[in-house]
Amino acid sequence: MSLAPRQRALDAVLAAFRPLWHAQPFREIRPDWCMDWPALTAELLALDDAEQVHLADDGEAAANFVARHIGDLAALPELARVADCAVQSLPDLGPFWAWEIPGRKRAQIETFAASAARSGRQVVDWCGGKGHLGRLLARYWLVGVTTLEIDRALCADGMHLARRAGVEQDFVAADVLQPELPLAAGGHAVALHACGHLHRSLVGRAAGSGMVALDVAPCCYYRGLSGDYQPLSGALRTRVTADDARLAVTESVTAAPRRLRQRDREMAWKLGFDAWRRAVDETDEYRSFKPVPAAWMRGSFTDFMALMAQRERLALPGVRQMGELERRGWQRQREVMRLSIVRQAFRRPLEIWLALDLAVRLENDGYAVNLGRFCERRLTPRNLLISARLN
Repeated sequence: MSLAPRQRALDAVLAAFRPLWHAQPFREIRPDWCMDWPALTAELLALDDAEQVHLADDGEAAANFVARHIGDLAALPELARVADCAVQSLPDLGPFWAWEIPGRKRAQIETFAASAARSGRQVVDWCGGKGHLGRLLARYWLVGVTTLEIDRALCADGMHLARRAGVEQDFVAADVLQPELPLAAGGHAVALHACGHLHRSLVGRAAGSGMVALDVAPCCYYRGLSGDYQPLSGALRTRVTADDARLAVTESVTAAPRRLRQRDREMAWKLGFDAWRRAVDETDEYRSFKPVPAAWMRGSFTDFMALMAQRERLALPGVRQMGELERRGWQRQREVMRLSIVRQAFRRPLEIWLALDLAVRLENDGYAVNLGRFCERRLTPRNLLISARLN
């Protein structure tokens, strides 16, 4: 069944409600949609900490929450839902293929391999790093594998690991974005978490290069975007900026509690600084600033503000102002986390929209395509698998 009708339906919803998911509460003290839906705004701001954490973590629950106030969004969770991929049981491949692979990464590789149907063709391991996935497939599928990787040191390490594992795997140090890079016709391309421009390059070149099969798990859709996202599948109504594409991959399900506390403090301190700059500039407009060095977050709030004021050429707040600015920063952090639940409701739908653009492009190029989920999100939130076979 074609994925194009689903793409059109999702595109219509995202285009119609772009003001909800494009607005960034970190930059806008009250996004414009707060005036349009005051009851939704009030309920969000009244959430306790446990409710806020739950809705931020569970995008479908967030979508249902928002849909209580905006009935036209009732279909959003279903449009964003994908079925689990059909999986094969991996045989015991012995201990040698998995040298040097951290446990979570190894589990991702194994679930990907179990979900990608064997084609019997030579495998092209796209942006494969040390070739861990390719090495597993060479052993599991008993086919030759060519791993393409731009980093020569990773290629050398991968060759060493392939020899130890006794598999037929070659490495080519190459930039896959170069149009002159030759790709052997009749191959089966695999890409596990190739970022933005890298997976788009593969999808765009697949048919012209004679690839008969692809299995692609996209990642970091915003990478390589210099402006708005340019759909590969044809004209769409939804406009997606690089910041919007970044929203699709902002999840913290694998972050440690300590890192989450650190994230909250960093946000509160940055918002405290933002409050000071707005006061100095006598404006409500947000003005962006350069990334903050991690070392600046290790001292006190006063230390942080001194460093930021010096870098941004602002007057330093007085001692009495410091406490109020820190309090204001934490208050804004609390509000931002709650108002951002509206964006979280659209996080997975936006990722599905981006993945469907790739999938429908492959359909347009003559492939039969399936979009599925190859693992639980607790293993990796980037768990979408696009499987395409030439008709």
